[in-house]
Amino acid sequence: MGIYVQRIYDFIKMPTDEKPAVFIDRLYPRGVQKAHFARLLWLKSAAPSHELRQWFHRSTDEHAFATFSKLYTQELTAPEALQALAHIKKLHKTHGDIWLITAVKDVARSHIPVLLAVLGEKSSEKSAKNPS
Repeated sequence: MGIYVQRIYDFIKMPTDEKPAVFIDRLYPRGVQKAHFARLLWLKSAAPSHELRQWFHRSTDEHAFATFSKLYTQELTAPEALQALAHIKKLHKTHGDIWLITAVKDVARSHIPVLLAVLGEKSSEKSAKNPS
């Protein structure tokens, strides 16, 4: 049982599998056809706010990720975010394995490790070819 992480651009090239897939970004990914979203649940409310995301991308501070992580963790206590987290946990409990999908370039320095920590999962990106 695990939560696997994949970039949308790699995920859409994979053969369809039985694991539920949850897209965790606020913005629609560039260049991805809407047909690919038929196999995804899009939980925008589990993603960082537009303001926080924009601040993080503009920041040149070496401690920006630590600050971002703290602020995003606080955002995840909002009612809509808690509802999204509960949905992810329910999918994980029901199906065992699930995918968290994102469009970010650097998954390790994004909202995904923070989200995994809040969910109580280890922060590790799994390969689409070998998710075990």
